[in-house]
Amino acid sequence: QVQLVESGGGLVQAGGSLRLSCAASGRTFSTVLMGWFRQAPGKERAFVATITWSGAATLYANSVKGRFTISRDNTENTVYLQMNSLKPEDTAVYYCMLRDRMDYWGKGTLVTVSS
Repeated sequence: QVQLVESGGGLVQAGGSLRLSCAASGRTFSTVLMGWFRQAPGKERAFVATITWSGAATLYANSVKGRFTISRDNTENTVYLQMNSLKPEDTAVYYCMLRDRMDYWGKGTLVTVSS
């Protein structure tokens, strides 16, 4: 199957930046898109951003538009999330997702934004 490994999470002050990476390994038959979701304490997992694998079309949650940028590297099978102007409300566990014949999820990486 597919394994997703996230990296780049950590502690950052409000207004700071952080860059998340997610590398996919294993058998991917036809990657449709990859993306990022997040889950804040006491809340359900929420959509953050996705990028299609063939055309690099992007979609963002309204809460992160203008601050976050998703990108991909097809040769490395990797997706990135550049997070700028971070806010305390961005604090969450961020999960990487890959859509193939089914959806695959990473274990998550914690992003903590201090005020």
